[in-house]
Amino acid sequence: MSFSDYDVTRRTRKGNFLKQIDQLIDWSAIERAIAVHYALVSDAAGHPAYSGLLLFKMLLVGIWHGGLSDESVEDMANSNLYVMRFLGLSLEDDVPDHSVLSRFRTRLTAASAWDGLLE
Repeated sequence: MSFSDYDVTRRTRKGNFLKQIDQLIDWSAIERAIAVHYALVSDAAGHPAYSGLLLFKMLLVGIWHGGLSDESVEDMANSNLYVMRFLGLSLEDDVPDHSVLSRFRTRLTAASAWDGLLE
């Protein structure tokens, strides 16, 4: 654990909504369902793809916070410690931008998987 990870953990309240949800949901089953429609491949520059579960959780953050735009979700993931912890990101990690979120949602919707994942 890095010093920044320790500080983030220390500065976030233990019983917040996102932490409780993270502990209640079996993310492994959702991750497997996402993997059917979203394969981890590198981009044209050779950068590794973001995990499907990370992108799905980011979209959930947008829904749970009143239907935020993808740009607002990106901003929250970069600035809100609770959201960062929920997403499994550290301060050093890159955050997917809004266009990545949009393409991910479009891919799941085109595959008729989006509604099933939300259920």
